[in-house]
Amino acid sequence: QVHLVESGGGLVQPGGSLRLSCTTSDSIASMPRMDWYREAPGRQRELVAAIFGEGKTTIPDGLKDRFSISVNYVKNTVDLQMNNLNPEDTAVYYCHTGTTPNDSWGLGTQVTVAS
Repeated sequence: QVHLVESGGGLVQPGGSLRLSCTTSDSIASMPRMDWYREAPGRQRELVAAIFGEGKTTIPDGLKDRFSISVNYVKNTVDLQMNNLNPEDTAVYYCHTGTTPNDSWGLGTQVTVAS
């Protein structure tokens, strides 16, 4: 399994921005797909962004005007840029790759949006 480590979470005020990074143990160029999910208290884990090997991205309609996903081949990371954050974005954000049952998850990074 691939080892994933998320970073970049923290406390941010409403309207602020954060950039999350996911570092992988394998070459990110070999990953056919990388995802970012989030899980808020009392809610199901949900997909917030995906990027495919050819560079195509998928972001839910409700987030695509504020979130973007990209790959940094030099740093071997997949990054999630989040702008104009609001309290509803508060959650643990997870990096994911692979397909069940051979998929991998990071331990997550907490994002808290509060004034």
